[in-house]
Amino acid sequence: MKIFIASYGTETNTFSSIPTSMNSFHESTLFYGDGTSHPPAFLSAPLHVWKKMATDAGFEIVESISADAQPAGPVVQKVYEELRDCLLQDLQEALPVDMVLLSMHGAMVSQKCNDCEGDILERTRELVGNKTVIGAELDLHCHISERMLENSNALITFKEYPHIDTMERASELFRICLDTCNNKVLPVTSVYDTHIIQMWRTPLEPMKSFVRHMQELEGENEVLSISFVHGFPWGDVSDLGGKIIVITNNRSEYGNILAEKLGRQLWDIRRKSQVHIPEMDEAFDIAMSEPHGPVVLADVADNAGGGAPSDSTFLLEKVLERKINGSARVLSGCYWDPMAGHFCIEAGIGATMDLRVGGKCGPFSGNPIDLRITVRGIQTNATQPFGNAISKIGDAVWIEADGIDLVLNTLRCQVFHPQVFTGLGIQLENYHIVIVKSTQHFYAGFSPLAKKIIYVKTPGALSPDFSNIPYRKFRKPYWPKNEKPFD
Repeated sequence: MKIFIASYGTETNTFSSIPTSMNSFHESTLFYGDGTSHPPAFLSAPLHVWKKMATDAGFEIVESISADAQPAGPVVQKVYEELRDCLLQDLQEALPVDMVLLSMHGAMVSQKCNDCEGDILERTRELVGNKTVIGAELDLHCHISERMLENSNALITFKEYPHIDTMERASELFRICLDTCNNKVLPVTSVYDTHIIQMWRTPLEPMKSFVRHMQELEGENEVLSISFVHGFPWGDVSDLGGKIIVITNNRSEYGNILAEKLGRQLWDIRRKSQVHIPEMDEAFDIAMSEPHGPVVLADVADNAGGGAPSDSTFLLEKVLERKINGSARVLSGCYWDPMAGHFCIEAGIGATMDLRVGGKCGPFSGNPIDLRITVRGIQTNATQPFGNAISKIGDAVWIEADGIDLVLNTLRCQVFHPQVFTGLGIQLENYHIVIVKSTQHFYAGFSPLAKKIIYVKTPGALSPDFSNIPYRKFRKPYWPKNEKPFD
C-alpha cells in the first residue's frame, strides 16, 4: 500500500490587513518533503503520526510539503497557487497511490479563492480518481463546504480547544481511511448546521461534557467519528458557522438523525456555553479583588492566532491610567514589536533607555506607549510548546518599566504556554496580574498555576461581539444575531 501525506494551511482572518505571504510560511513552517525530519509543528504534527503508523504496518510513504503560516489576512494568490501546485505535482509524480492524508486548517482563504481546502481536495480527487481514499484532518475552527465533502472520504476535526488532541485525531483518521482501503467500512458523512456563531471553550462546562458525550457515541451503531466544527467567526465566507459532522459505516439515515440531535443539544446549551467577557475596567476590578495571584487576563481580541497584530496597547494603557502597577506587579506579553526588540537586544541586558512599545500596525493596535525601560532578559530563537508541537516566537526580550514587566518578540505568535515568560527567567508566581495575548490556547498551560482566569473584552481584530461582525459573503441567519435563525 502506498500512502501520500502532506500538510498545508493557515487560518485566514478576512478582516485582517496583514497579508499572508511566502515569508509568512518561511517564518512558521515550510518544508519540501522532509517535514517529519524536523520537530512537529502545528499542521505537520499529524504527518509524524501517519508516517509512523504506515511504517509500522510496512506501507510505502510519500511525503510532500509541510506548509503552515501564522494566521493573518488572505494568502497572496501567487503564494497560495505555488504551494498548492507543489503539493499536486508531488502527488502526480507519486501516482498511483492507495491513500491520501492531508493535514489542513480548513479556514484558508486566498485573494481569489474563498475555499482553498475545497479547491485542494477537488484537484486531488481529479488526480487520483474515485478509488483512492482521501482523508483530511482539520482544525475545529474550520469551514465545511460541499466541495470539501464531495471530494473526500473522511473529514475529521480536533475535538478540543485548546488543541491538545492533534495526534489522537491523526490516528483516528488513519484507522478510518485504512479500514476504507481494506473494504472494512464505507464511510458516509452527515452534516448538521447549528446556525450558531460563538466561541466554545471545551475545558469548561457544559462543553466539557458535550465533547465527552460525542466520544462516548463513537463506536456505537456503526458511528466511526463525530466532529464538532466550531467555525472561525472572523472568516467571512459563505460556509461559516458551527456544524456537527457524523461519519458512519454506511448508515446515512442514522448519521443524519444523530447529527441533528447533537446540533439541537448545542442549541439548548448555547447560552450556558457562553463565557462572560467583561470590559477592561471590570476585568481589572475582579483581578485586584483576588487576594493572591497570579490572575491571568486574556487579551482575546489581540490574538495573533486569529490574525490580529499582537501589538495592541489597550490593556497596557489601562494599567498605566489606573496606576495598577503602583499596587500590584503586572506582567504582559507577547508584544510583536521587532523594532523595539531589536533595540533592546543591541543595548544588552541591564541597559536602561527610553522605548516606544506597540501600537504600530494600525487602528486595532492602539497608541504606542513611551516607557523608560530596563532590559532584564534576552532569548534568541525562542520557542514554546503547543500541545505536541513546537511554536517559534523569534527573539524574545524581557523589559521592566516602573512595576510593569513586558515581553517583546520578533515573530508574531500568540501565547500558548508559560515558557514564553519562564524561558527568559521570569517567575510567574511573583506577579499578581499576568496578561496574555491569546483567546484560549493559553488555557492548557496557564490554568494549573492561575488563581483565576479572566477573558477580557478589548478593542481589536478579533471582536467577541458576534452579533455585529460586518459579514458580506456570509448571508445565513445565525444566533446570536437572530433569535430564531431556523425560521
